[in-house]
Amino acid sequence: MIHQYKLGGYNIVLDICSGSVHAVDDVAYDIISMFESSGKDAVIAAMKEKYVDGVEITEADIAECYEQIEELKSAGKLFAPDTFEPMAGDLKNKTRGVVKALCIHIAHTCNLNCAYCFASQGKYQGERAIMSYEVGKRALDFLIENSGTRRNLEVDFFGGEPLMNFEVVKQLVAYARSVEKEHGKNFRFTLTTNGLLIDDDVIEFANKEMSNVVLSLDGRKEIHDRYRVDYAGNGSWERIVPKFQKLVEARGGKNYYMRGTFTHANPDFLKDIQQMLDLGFTELSMEPVVCASGDPSELTQEDLPVVLDQYEKLAELMLRCDKEGKPFTFYHYMVDLTGGPCIYKRISGCGSGTEYMAVTPWGDLYPCHQFVGDEKFRLGDIWEGVTNTAIQQEFSDCNVYAREDCRNCWARLYCSGGCAANAYHATGKITGIYKYGCELFKKRMECAIMVAVARMLGDQ
Repeated sequence: MIHQYKLGGYNIVLDICSGSVHAVDDVAYDIISMFESSGKDAVIAAMKEKYVDGVEITEADIAECYEQIEELKSAGKLFAPDTFEPMAGDLKNKTRGVVKALCIHIAHTCNLNCAYCFASQGKYQGERAIMSYEVGKRALDFLIENSGTRRNLEVDFFGGEPLMNFEVVKQLVAYARSVEKEHGKNFRFTLTTNGLLIDDDVIEFANKEMSNVVLSLDGRKEIHDRYRVDYAGNGSWERIVPKFQKLVEARGGKNYYMRGTFTHANPDFLKDIQQMLDLGFTELSMEPVVCASGDPSELTQEDLPVVLDQYEKLAELMLRCDKEGKPFTFYHYMVDLTGGPCIYKRISGCGSGTEYMAVTPWGDLYPCHQFVGDEKFRLGDIWEGVTNTAIQQEFSDCNVYAREDCRNCWARLYCSGGCAANAYHATGKITGIYKYGCELFKKRMECAIMVAVARMLGDQ
């Protein structure tokens, strides 16, 4: 399977199953589009009629181009067959029972009252709570005990707002550091925060212990303050921006992400990206809102063309900033054309429910943070381990080939079938697809590959 598109002045051809990316001229682009459906004589005749002028392009040029495409096919770099389906369950079968990462819900409470919060203001449809040190310690022990021979383990302190239980965060990190060498492990910690409680102590600790810090900012003040308000209804932008700037400066401008959410109120999210850049932030992410159908913040079909256009304009902005010596990172445009995830990872997905789990303040285990609070998806707990083996098996069996709608999609080996939680909330099945999200992902991937091509060719 191939996917062809034109963007940013480039003719791009993706060979899906080999992973090859080709930036080609108009003649090659058109020949490739006809190559599998028409015979050689018909293709060359069509190209002669369209392109031959006797000066710049000759019949010999077209014949040579056709031969080069035949050579690429023979080399497995164009029209490569999909031979991966028999491997679809291999990775999860080989790593069955091995956990590498936990999302520790250190606080099911929050000091903001964000209207679009998928976690119901940090309560996850339940009661407010904070995790005790004892529960957190047991969660870390559970991770060590179930990590097999994996050396590198990941823990994300999540909420709610994790800094509302900061002392326990510090205690748990200290405990992990005290036992990691004994068990031959290396912990990598991350923290996600709305920023209200950042102070010098938080900054010092984060810079010492957190491999990454995710900072919640929706961009423009009027957009941010529309949703991200406290319980008195006051916006939080002016209170958190100086704290974020201080933390990022102290981190040397590295190892953080400024994470925004765009909604029906701001499908023109490039303005929010620009605001983040103007504030001095260069490691950026803007995520589409996750909310219930009918919610006022929900992205609509009318928003879709606006959002897709914004992704294209964002790619153009990135390349302009490269030229100006002011590069920035956009999380969804980070793509490695020379490597990237192995094929096993590409077809098996994110690992939620198998190698990655979320832990509630009470020690319950869920496949990921977006399933927390839905009793159907409770896997077990950190004392007894996974007892709901039927649900875990569903996640183990969930891969790109388990989703019928993905089989003929060009983006399947880039998205690995997409997010199981989004699929479930959209269709009631973790093997379904969230079609709106698919459209966004495909456009992001086209833009990301175009940016990577421009950078590799030195055209930025």
